[in-house]
Amino acid sequence: MACHKIFLVISLMLAVSLVSAVDFSVVDNTGDSPGGRRFRNEIGGVSYGEQSLRDATDFTWRLFQQTNPSDRKDVTKITLFMENSNGIAYSSQDEIHYNAGSLVDDKGYVRRGFTGVVYHEVVHSWQWNGAGRAPGGLIEGIADYVRLKAGYVASHWVRPGGGDRWDQGYDVTARFLEYCNDLRNGFVAELNKKMRSDYNDGFFVDLLGKDVNQLWREYKANYGQ
Repeated sequence: MACHKIFLVISLMLAVSLVSAVDFSVVDNTGDSPGGRRFRNEIGGVSYGEQSLRDATDFTWRLFQQTNPSDRKDVTKITLFMENSNGIAYSSQDEIHYNAGSLVDDKGYVRRGFTGVVYHEVVHSWQWNGAGRAPGGLIEGIADYVRLKAGYVASHWVRPGGGDRWDQGYDVTARFLEYCNDLRNGFVAELNKKMRSDYNDGFFVDLLGKDVNQLWREYKANYGQ
């Protein structure tokens, strides 16, 4: 029992040290804009942003079952830029650009909505994309799947069973991936691992024994669609 406790403590310390090996930075370029004030006063500003980047990374590693650094992309720094721009957010080369103006219309769920978007964007720094061959909708769907499992579902998301195509992306594909993961626990982690150097729809057959389009039909039927 004592050995087990020691092993657990060492494992936890190692997990913390691995997250600490990545540099998380937040740059607030919003000035005195309404969104900037909301970011600092209602969300927590730079300190909360950095903690969200750290928490999202740790959660993503655990969900992807990437306990070994060799299983992960070689990312040493993730930077969040808070800006006065357009849209909501996007990621490029481990830089997240977040439009603070989008925080103004978040219907009272400012911090929760902000955190959910950060989780989605952080996933893009860690997920594999099949060497660029994976459908964009699947990439975005996996990012929203991580957001879903972290408990940051947005109020505007489709209900389970919604959507027109399995690779429609974002919330639609996230809901479908959750269904697939219920069929085989760890499915999304295994799918991400297989996408390290390539992608084809046959990965669904490999992992679940069924064509992805068949799985989509069964998913829709499961929810009476």
